[in-house]
Amino acid sequence: MVASEAQLEDQLVAKLGDLKYVHRDDIRDRVTLERNFRTHFEALNRVRLTDGEFERRIAGIIAGDVFPEAGGHG
Repeated sequence: MVASEAQLEDQLVAKLGDLKYVHRDDIRDRVTLERNFRTHFEALNRVRLTDGEFERRIAGIIAGDVFPEAGGHG
C-alpha cells in the first residue's frame, strides 16, 4: 500500500506531537512566523528592537524561505 501525501503529513504531525512539538494554527505564513519569533526573541532577551534592527537580525538568520511570498511581508 502506498501512503498518500496527506497520510504522510498526518503521520509526521502525529510524530512531532509525540515529541512534544505543538501545532500552531495561527502561524501560517512568513509574516506570522516572524511576528511570533520577534515576540519571543524580545521577551527572552528583554529588549525592544526597532523594525530595522529586527530586519537585520532576520537577514542574519534566514538563508532561505520555506513559505512562498504572498504579497510580501511588512
